[in-house]
Amino acid sequence: MLSTDIGIDLGTASVLVYIKGQGIVLKEPSVVAIDKNTDKILAVGEEARSMLGRTPGNIVAIRPMREGVISDYHITEKMLKYFITKAIGRPLMRKPRIAICVPSNVTEVERRAVKDAAERAGARQVYVIEEPIAAAIGAGIDIARACGSMVVDIGGGTTDVAVISLGGTVVSTSIKTAGDHFDEAIIRYMRKKHNVLIGERTAEDLKVYVGTAYPRAVSERIDVRGRNLVTGLPKNITVTSEEMHEALYESVSAVVEAVHQVLEKTPPELASDIADRGIVMTGGGSLLYGLDKLLRERTGIYTVIAEEAVSCVAFGTGKYIEYLSAGKINPMDYNSHF
Repeated sequence: MLSTDIGIDLGTASVLVYIKGQGIVLKEPSVVAIDKNTDKILAVGEEARSMLGRTPGNIVAIRPMREGVISDYHITEKMLKYFITKAIGRPLMRKPRIAICVPSNVTEVERRAVKDAAERAGARQVYVIEEPIAAAIGAGIDIARACGSMVVDIGGGTTDVAVISLGGTVVSTSIKTAGDHFDEAIIRYMRKKHNVLIGERTAEDLKVYVGTAYPRAVSERIDVRGRNLVTGLPKNITVTSEEMHEALYESVSAVVEAVHQVLEKTPPELASDIADRGIVMTGGGSLLYGLDKLLRERTGIYTVIAEEAVSCVAFGTGKYIEYLSAGKINPMDYNSHF
């Protein structure tokens, strides 16, 4: 093959790469470890993530994406180049076409930064697509129909809520409350309630194993270790799902409120479609226990988590290029700028 088509979900928490005909070929954390003294990149992805909170003074593990947008352009470009090369696994005679997604409310400057980073990382042609559109395609929704569909994509840095019809976004919003914010809420709760400081990875473990947005029928508990803020010594503590429900209440309420606001602005005919078809949740944050139940209870609308929720945006971004190649869609119909 002389060239290839690549779809990239450039997320705050992780990067997923989709290659036409192969599916998802790479999924790694959006973390880069650099030596501050020499500006040399030491590790990228999973290897760099394992260094978070464990590095000596001259080595820093950073996340170049913050709240869905590029916070460090130079590092993002290097990270993209590394992931593209690793995903393809062989030299190409022709540069690839790349579709890459951004949150729905990014500015033109932020959109251009993503496009430029992808071009400098080795793309021949770049298509920028909004995350809710990609998530809807990846979830198997036929977005070209004159029928309203609501997608709630909860990533690491942003939650995107959108109503889609006839291949375009009718109403949408994007908030900074998402997976990372859930982790931060857990860290704050542990500090305030137990006087214990925990790291990002421990907070994520708590979220995954005992985190909940809706009261669990059976209480879960997990033992974690942090630093006692009074003595400064390591301390073991047992945390329950009830405590995590309390810790996450404010954050999950912000997500529900965003959905409510979009529903309020949705035209009546499309709102009727959504009531019939339900709400589709995608993204890693949607896997928080009970979040679908909470949305269903607060809105009265059937809510379902998409299959392969974590990969939906990457699948949709990759499928977007396949649809382009087959002439099934017009790129300008999808608010794409390239």
